[in-house]
Amino acid sequence: MNNSSIEIYRSPEGTVELDVKLENETVWLTQEQMSILFGRDRTVITKHINNCYKEGELDKNITCAKFAHVGQDGDQVYETQMYNLDVIISVGYRVKSVNGTRFRQWANKILKDYLIKGYTINKNITAERYNELKDMVRIMSRTISLQSNVSNDEYSGLFNVISDYIYALDILDGYDYQNLTIAKTTNEEPFKITYENAMQAINALKVKFGDSRWFANEKDNSFKSSIGQIYQTFGGKELYASVEEKAAMLLYLVVKNHSFSDGNKRIAAMLFLWFMEKNGILYGPDKEKRIADNTLVALTLMIAESRTEEMSIMVKVVVNLINREN
Repeated sequence: MNNSSIEIYRSPEGTVELDVKLENETVWLTQEQMSILFGRDRTVITKHINNCYKEGELDKNITCAKFAHVGQDGDQVYETQMYNLDVIISVGYRVKSVNGTRFRQWANKILKDYLIKGYTINKNITAERYNELKDMVRIMSRTISLQSNVSNDEYSGLFNVISDYIYALDILDGYDYQNLTIAKTTNEEPFKITYENAMQAINALKVKFGDSRWFANEKDNSFKSSIGQIYQTFGGKELYASVEEKAAMLLYLVVKNHSFSDGNKRIAAMLFLWFMEKNGILYGPDKEKRIADNTLVALTLMIAESRTEEMSIMVKVVVNLINREN
């Protein structure tokens, strides 16, 4: 309900009819409108409003606001002081008006309807995504400061992550409520990663790195646990339903769990690309990789330097970059 709107309130008897302003997820009335609603003189309404502030029941800064409106002449702009639902309910109790209860019930229904229709969703989603973006900028800054030998390509990749994710934020902002879920991800998974086939792929990579003794040497059982976590279920449903989410979790878990004596980031990046390729989502319709090589390097560095509580934002970043329809 970021934009202002007007709803008509009519009492059951039809004796009261008010144009009710809806804004900032609540309803607003003037003192004059409350006087009509409760059938009391305006001076009585003013006294009760002042008392609810004086007694500390409500905060005036939160429950009272001035709204601009154009006068009947169409030229002059006026400011009108209005009060939100909390004040209206408080005054209704104080004057012992049955209309106060009826209005509260009507207002709550209207507000609920607006929430269901999604008038507040875009605002909430945008704020959430904006906070995620701030989190990611913070992670990126920490990554740069902690990596002493970040190359120019890796710097470029870090900033590509930001610019690509901003793109995802922009398109999210343009969607209406029905489209704000994760869209057009890949639920069909022709290839399922297992501990056994993953280790085969890792051992093939090991040869490329000189068959080092420590490269891909498992320190514990955490890698097997990471593979299992990707297919974790709750209530009979997978927590990571799409191929994109599984790929993002695979990259994150292999980087963060440090399951190998050496090569954790390289192994994570390889498995990420391998899993996507096996499931047919490595390349976009233009035959280009969905995530450029230097961006993948940057993502891997960011994940490595991120904190445990930042897992959700990092996984969302990866999914958004794989699939620009998100």
